[in-house]
Amino acid sequence: MEAKGRTAEIMIDEARKAFWVMVGFLALIWALHIPNALSGYALAYEHGRVARDLSSLPDIVSAPFLHWSWEHLQGNSGPLFIFGFLAAYRGVAKFLGVTGFIIAVSGLGAWLTVEGGTTSAGASSVLFGYFGYVLVRGLFDRNTVDIVVGVVMALCFAHHFAGLLPQEGIGWQSHLFGFLAGLVGGWIFRERRRAKAPAAPRDSRSALLKELDDLGLGQDGPAR
Repeated sequence: MEAKGRTAEIMIDEARKAFWVMVGFLALIWALHIPNALSGYALAYEHGRVARDLSSLPDIVSAPFLHWSWEHLQGNSGPLFIFGFLAAYRGVAKFLGVTGFIIAVSGLGAWLTVEGGTTSAGASSVLFGYFGYVLVRGLFDRNTVDIVVGVVMALCFAHHFAGLLPQEGIGWQSHLFGFLAGLVGGWIFRERRRAKAPAAPRDSRSALLKELDDLGLGQDGPAR
């Protein structure tokens, strides 16, 4: 009972950290949007991801934190918080690794496949990455609770799958690569269970001698 109580405390503590991490994430992208909007979205144009432009490769990191309008930002914020929290509540350290992996894969995928010279920005690629990660994490971790969470999220947000299909005016490529990164991330960042160490083989001769000694039939002969 004490071990179960300790496990519950750890989970609650991680969930609390996950909540504040996502609050901080959203606070950052909303704070960045104020000077971005006031400048006529100059920040998004300057630090957005420009497809197939080598000089813009570093912008793969900055693009998810910038948006093209208040509506764009608002549309991403709610689902981003939900999926981000669900992705993080099992451990913030692992969540940061998953996030970095999603940003890198979705950014590179879109950089390679979007029409050359197109500037892209927005957190939707990360959102779709968290979505994919939450869907499969329970399967790879063999965790019933996370499997149920993944199924419920898939049913509740089934309409999001439409964002993975080719659509004019929408960066579906980053959505698709983000989603795939989340699926792969579920396997890469899965829980590794330690294999039980095999029992040390017993020395059959030593064991036999010990048994003979116990019976009084050792090398010195039977006790007299």
